[in-house]
Order: sequence, then C-alpha cells, then structure tokens
Amino acid sequence: MATYITEDCINCGACEPECPNEAISEGDEIYVIDPELCTECVGFYDHEACQAVCPVECCLPNPQIVETEEALIARAIKLHPDDADLQKRAAANDYPSRFRK
Repeated sequence: MATYITEDCINCGACEPECPNEAISEGDEIYVIDPELCTECVGFYDHEACQAVCPVECCLPNPQIVETEEALIARAIKLHPDDADLQKRAAANDYPSRFRK
C-alpha cells in the first residue's frame, strides 16, 4: 500500500526530509505523498520512515493502493537508476523492507 497523510497532519514537516524518494511535499493545507513516488521505503528501510517520525501518526497505509514488495522495489530501482548499492542489493534480493520484518 502506498502511504498517505491524513487530515490530522499538523504541517510540522518532519516527514518530508525522511523520504528517500522525495515523494512528500507541502500541499495546500497539509503535506501530501505522491503515490507514484512512494515505495513505502522498500529498498531503503525496514519501516516507513515518514510513519516513524510523524508526531501525530498521520502517515498511514492507503488501503486503496495495495502493492507488492516486488512492485515497490521495482519502483525504487526506477526512481534511483544511479544508486549502484540499491541495484546490487535488489539483484541479490537482500534489501530492507517492511515485508521482511
């Protein structure tokens, strides 16, 4: 599932710099996550970084957008074509993922 930010967001901005894909940006009233850029941090962390830092716990899985680990790591590779370390970890099937906890 892609992550989304609920209307409980207090606009603190803690989440934005944590996203490895720059999927989080300041919206009109609250921060927003672009689902086309969100990988749920697969390939980078074993948890969703935005959820970990949010002081009001408003970064939640979006039940409308359910995705597999395979789709998310493929997106991470596409978003970071110059990240040799990510490419190597993905090829070896040895990368951080919330699916592997």
